[in-house]
Amino acid sequence: MKVRYKVRFLRRQQLTRPAERLLRAAGVDRKSIEEVTDDAVCRQVAFRVARREAGGMAATVAVAEELLAEEANYDFVMMLLEDVQNLVSHRLETFLSPEEVAALLGPRCRVCWTTLDDFWAAVAAWCAEALPPLQSSEQILSAQNEQLQALLWTGNRTQLDGTKVGLAEAVRYEQAVGASIPGFSHVVAALKTAGQY
Repeated sequence: MKVRYKVRFLRRQQLTRPAERLLRAAGVDRKSIEEVTDDAVCRQVAFRVARREAGGMAATVAVAEELLAEEANYDFVMMLLEDVQNLVSHRLETFLSPEEVAALLGPRCRVCWTTLDDFWAAVAAWCAEALPPLQSSEQILSAQNEQLQALLWTGNRTQLDGTKVGLAEAVRYEQAVGASIPGFSHVVAALKTAGQY
């Protein structure tokens, strides 16, 4: 008796158009990304282009600037910029500095960059008053596995005093204070104020 096996072909997850554009700009092969979600794409792109030797940051933030012309892309671009900002906050020699990245930003991305900086500064200030002292970032920075580095280094940021503030603290802050990262309308308002809209 012959046994027939059904072969089920899993369709590869489809990338969103912004994610495709971002991968192309960063020179990241889609096949190198195991999980195809906007979050995973942003994390991998940030981890790659923030490296000094990669050279893809200018092209990547140029695409992010173009994407911000449409409100629908705001959350996606904010994810990317937050990952980049967290990553470069650690000030590791392998990566660009926050100042080097900020110098490459267009006006829309610059508003988002400042918004993220302000939000995380508020989280850190709240933590200093409301929580036990923040821990040093040394433990996360000692990770050797590259996938773990990408997760830890883009999900946490190192403050100037060497302490770490991360997603857990941001969630606690949002719940306690009721403040979160503003929506797209603040970008338009900031650009209008600056006469760039």
